[in-house]
Amino acid sequence: MTSTWHMQRNDLNGAGMLRRSHSPHGGAMIGTCIEDFIAPATGGEPFRLSGRAGSALVLYFYPKDDTPGCTTEGQQFRDLYPEFTKAGAIVAGVSRDSIKSHESFKAKIGLPFELIADTDESLCARFNVIKMKNMYGKKVRGVDRSTFLIDGMGLLVREWRAVRVPGHVEEVLAAVRALGARRS
Repeated sequence: MTSTWHMQRNDLNGAGMLRRSHSPHGGAMIGTCIEDFIAPATGGEPFRLSGRAGSALVLYFYPKDDTPGCTTEGQQFRDLYPEFTKAGAIVAGVSRDSIKSHESFKAKIGLPFELIADTDESLCARFNVIKMKNMYGKKVRGVDRSTFLIDGMGLLVREWRAVRVPGHVEEVLAAVRALGARRS
């Protein structure tokens, strides 16, 4: 399936659908095909990117389950989830927390989408979201709140880095709708 995505990506690049062809942050680049991955997720089934072919994917990375900013962001994706699905997108959250932590967090705030457990940081590395942060005056490695929009062929079409939660989910939804409008 990945090779099919690559052929279609080449067709799309000439159509002027992409905002830019490189990421100044390293990691996955706008306009490139995201390699298939399988990762542990809530719901009892591993999450496989190629299993979502044909639907846009909103992949949002957040620092930690059950913290104030991450809870607010999750609730906002939850509240607009029907709009995302109506626009043809799947939403999935990613953090370094365990499946057990994710299942508890998902149940506590009623998330209708899956959470991916990236305990080995392989997805975090692929999307270059691990950053050095200051926590109580001490430098620590942490997840930089980031969101990626991958189209139904596996092409990375948009990224948001150093996300501030207020207004973010609405902006992502607008991008998903715009992506759907370009496809129509």
